Formats: sequence, C-alpha cells, structure tokens
Amino acid sequence: MHFFDHATLSAAGHALSIILQFNRLVFLWFGVLVGLAIGLLPGIGGLTGFALLVPFTYTMDPYAAFAMLLGMASVITTSDVIPAVLFGVPGHAASQATVLDGLPMTQRGEASRALSACYMSSLFGGLIGAVILGVSLPLVRPLVLSIGTPEMLALTIFGISMVSALSGNAPLKGVVAACFGILVGMIGTNIETGQLRWTGGTLYLQDRIPLVPIILGIFALPELCELAIRRTAIAENVQFSSREGMRQGVLDSLRNWFLVLRCGGLGSVLGAIPGITGAVTDWIAYGHAMQTARGAKDTFTKGDVRGVIAPEAANNAREGGSLVPMLAFGVPGGAAQAILLGALMVHGFIPGPDMLTKHLALTYSMVWSIALANIFGAGLCFLLSGQFAKISTLRYTLILPVIMPIIYVGAFQGSRSWGDLFVLLITGVIGWAMKRLKWARPPLILGLVLGVLLERYMSISVMRYGLDWLTRPVVLVLLCLSAVVFFKPLFKLLRSGGLMRLRLSGKIVLKAEDLAYVFFLGVGLYMLVSCQGWLPMARMGPTVVASILVIAGGISLAYKVFFTPAQAGAGGSGGIHMDIAGQHDVSLSTKTVLLRAARFFGWFVAFLVCTSVIGMIATVPLMIVAYMRIEGRESWKLSLILAACVTAIVYGVFDQIIHMPWPSSLIG
Repeated sequence: MHFFDHATLSAAGHALSIILQFNRLVFLWFGVLVGLAIGLLPGIGGLTGFALLVPFTYTMDPYAAFAMLLGMASVITTSDVIPAVLFGVPGHAASQATVLDGLPMTQRGEASRALSACYMSSLFGGLIGAVILGVSLPLVRPLVLSIGTPEMLALTIFGISMVSALSGNAPLKGVVAACFGILVGMIGTNIETGQLRWTGGTLYLQDRIPLVPIILGIFALPELCELAIRRTAIAENVQFSSREGMRQGVLDSLRNWFLVLRCGGLGSVLGAIPGITGAVTDWIAYGHAMQTARGAKDTFTKGDVRGVIAPEAANNAREGGSLVPMLAFGVPGGAAQAILLGALMVHGFIPGPDMLTKHLALTYSMVWSIALANIFGAGLCFLLSGQFAKISTLRYTLILPVIMPIIYVGAFQGSRSWGDLFVLLITGVIGWAMKRLKWARPPLILGLVLGVLLERYMSISVMRYGLDWLTRPVVLVLLCLSAVVFFKPLFKLLRSGGLMRLRLSGKIVLKAEDLAYVFFLGVGLYMLVSCQGWLPMARMGPTVVASILVIAGGISLAYKVFFTPAQAGAGGSGGIHMDIAGQHDVSLSTKTVLLRAARFFGWFVAFLVCTSVIGMIATVPLMIVAYMRIEGRESWKLSLILAACVTAIVYGVFDQIIHMPWPSSLIG
C-alpha cells in the first residue's frame, strides 16, 4: 500500500476540513483546557482526565468526541513542566527529567527561558508525533507484529543501561541507586507465582507501592525542603525580562532543532511499544541527549537548556506514537489508551484494518487533533508563562503552604490509602538525603519504573524460549548497544590511564555521603538473605538485583574509602569528615541545616496527625494559616485569604469533580 495514494491524501484533507468546523474545534479547545489544568496538578494524570471526559463522549459525534479526548491527552505533558521547572515538583511521571535542568535554570533567574524552551520543544515534539502517526499507520503492521517479549526485555535492559549516563562521574553509585529502585518495585505480590515479597503482612504493600507518591517524595519534597532551609525565594535574581526570556527559549529550541527531531522520533517509536510509559520515555531521551550532545556530560543537571528540550520533545511525540498499535491492532499502550480504545468501540469502530480503510477519515481526524492540540496548548502556555515565571520570585512562606497540600493530595492519588502518605514521607527523607549527599536520584526512579517490566519480560522470555531469546537479531543489537552505553565510562577511564593513577591511601577517609552506602548495602544484604526461602521464579529477580547492588556498592565504597588519585598526594586529612551544609549553602552550619530539615518534615508529620483526627479537607486551611503565621509572620488577612483559595481549589477539583475518597479520620 503506497502511503501517498490519492485515497489517503483525500481522507487526510477531508478529516482536516471536519476538525476545523467550529462545533468540533470548540470541543478540541475544551479538551486542551482540561489537559492543561490536569498538567498543573501533581498526581492527576491522563487516566483521571479520560475517566472524567469519556462518559460525556458517548452521545457525541465521534469526530468531536475524539478531538476532545486527544486534545486533553496531548497537552498534559505541555503544562506539567510549569510545576517541574518552577518548584522542582514533577506534575507527572513524564516530567521527572525536566526537573534536573529546569529547576537550576529557575534558580539562576531563567524561569521564562526554561518554560519557553519546554513549550517550543513540546510543540515540535507533538507535531513530529502526529506526522509519524500519519505516515506510519499504513506501514507499521509488520514491524509491530515482529516485536515479542524478548525484544521488550532487551529494550528494557537498554533503558536501564542509561543509569550510567544519568549518574554523572559515578556510574557505580548509579547502579546501586537503580538496583535499590528495582528492589523497591519488587515489593508486593509476584505475579508469576503469587509469592508475597517483603510485605510484612501489610495489605497496602501486597499490590506494589504506587509510583506517584515515590516520584513526589524523591523529586518534589527535597526541593521544597531546600527552599525551607534557605528561607529565600526560588530565584534570587531574574536574569531576563519575561518577554526576552521567552524569546531566548524559542531560539534555544530552534537552534537545537536536530536534537528536537531526534528526541521526537525516539519518543514516537517508544510510544508505539506497549508498556513503555512516559516515565521511561523521558529518561531514555534525556540519557540519549546526555550521550550525544556536545559537552553535555559537564553541563547537564546544572541548568543546560538542552536538558529540558530533549525530554519534552520526546514526551509530546509519544502521544502520537502510542496511537499506532491501538488503531492498527487494538493493542493499548497503557491504561489511558485502554480507556480510549473502549470509547472507540462504544462508538462502533473496531481497531484494525477497518481503521486504515473504511474509517480512514476518522483515523486522520485523530492525527489532526493531536497536531492542533499541541499548537493550541503551546500557544496558551506562551501567553501565560511570563506570569508563571514571576512565581519563582515570591518568598518561600507564600509558595510552600500552597504547594505542600496539593502534593499531599496528589500523592494520595497513588492508591487512595494512608500508605501513600507514609510512602511520600519516607521517600521524601530518602530523596533529601540523596540530594544532600550527592547521590543521583534519576537512576532510582528509572530502576523503579523499569524493574517491574524487566522481571515480567524476563520470566516470560525464559519460560517460552529458554536461552534462545538471546539469539534473536533485534535482541542482540539492543544488548550490544546497552553494553556500549553502560561500559562507556569504564572504557574512558581505562583509555585515559585513570586506573594506573590510583594508589592505596594510607588513611581511611569517610565522608557524610558514605553513610548512604551503609543504608543501601544494608537494604541489599537484608533483601538478598530474606528472599532465599521463596519459590525459584519469585527469588530469581531479587537475588540477581540484590547481588549486583551489594557488589557494585562494595566496590564503589572500597574505591572511595581506601584509594586516592596519585596526584592528590597524602595531603588529605584522615578520619571522618562530615559536611552536609557546605555543598549547598556555605553560610549555614550542618546543625542549622539538619534542624531546618527536621522542622520541614515536622510540618509534614503535623499535617498527617491533624488529617488523622479531623480529615484532610479541614486540615488544609488550618496548616496553611499555621505555617504562614509561625514560619513567615505573614498577616492574618493574607494567611486566611490564601488558605481559603487553596482549600476551595482542592475541594472543587478533588471532591466535586473527581469525587476522590479522602483519608479516613477519627471524626470522619
């Protein structure tokens, strides 16, 4: 079938004319507005958006219905960069990588530039995804059918190999963090055997720990804790005026057009593979940019604009790619696509050959919907981003009490039980400690997301193919690429003669960051020993991963404690050296930092205690007023107004629109 035949072109033209009719454009606009609003709220993903909108579409014209649904889904990843860039709070799993360079840019006073670069690359990424969807639908059938479980396994291994790229100059520390993430992802019921793993008899842990509270704990809480420790605005000085910064961001995206093109294409291809979520796509794109962009190893995670461009282009392109298997074969890429598939079938359309022949106009109306939604969404964000960027200059006593309740409510979306809030607190402390002790956090999340897939695909591949899965051509190519990416830092060290310059230190030098090794190695050893009595299929994954954690952690710790580069000489002081304050703010002592961090997490504990007594809705205004009065000496008037506004938003969105069940309390 030739793609550019007359029937296809006429169907594409007819679909555009249908979508551009006013009564359908209105629904597309409405979907875009809902999507942008969802993107701003941490923890509320596309799944919630579909669940909200789908019931209204059953009586609608199918073109308008899918324009509205795809308009909503296409722009969530456009607006979720706003909390990610301004506060370091990932709106969703798909905006984690954007935090790494977006927040440092905001702290330098370049918020409007970072946001503008995000919107522009999101726009281009979305358009690339739409083009690839439009071009590939008629051609894709043989390709998607050739992807089996072994290929999925190899792709997952390739994704995990990116930890070396995301770990800076310490790839072994990245391996330790990634293995810890994989082991956390394995807590719960093993699907293949029904074996309960590390649940301690707790019902909450049996169904695996949800991703949302962990992401907010590892990325969002540490940044807000740092804000509470510094007691300043996020950006001390603004380098650009809003308009100038936005112009600069657009130019950055245009200047890096080849990176946008590469990451957009990568996002589309990954989106077309069922099971590869936005949480995976943005890390792979970020890792790819870090490996290929000039000088990226030194500048990424420190506020390099390319670090926000790459993941955003990939994320928005993913939406177009994810529709390929759904429309061509009826295979949804995830839960959100499954809901969309259900809506498609309610309207009487069956995925498969009919969508590429009889209903080609509807199929292309979806392509146009994604393209137009990205244009509308980016346009709206551009209009507002100058105002959003000004938020970064507000004092911390106005920002923290507004953001914190929304994070608590967002984390509660994980499984809607008390366990989500405890997980948020525990991972928040771990995330803050990793940030202070200079441990990369992205590998932990990458391990958590990909570990579940890794174990599932490995058990299916081994049961079905034995060891023959290793001989498949695509698998071999992906495994070779993984090895190259993973061992690249080691090859570099060997080539430069780095190992020859190491010598045994005469003194044992311990630093604060080495305390993290004790924690990770302790967890790894406990999990390794405790899983040995399980069924063979249930213990295979944990044994392999925990062993790698212990070996990598042991080697890395020994290297740090006993060896020193020869050129450093023996001048280093021995003994135990601890300095967790100096890495971030020279003016603060370690004691002050620890006290302020304890105070920050103390407010969190107070929120939980109060929620358990009077309920979350009543706790929100109470804690906002208390925080603003005690921490910032803000006026009663301002405190009450802000508390009333935040409570109204939380109640209106989560209670009245989403009908979310709230945490149980003594008063009820």
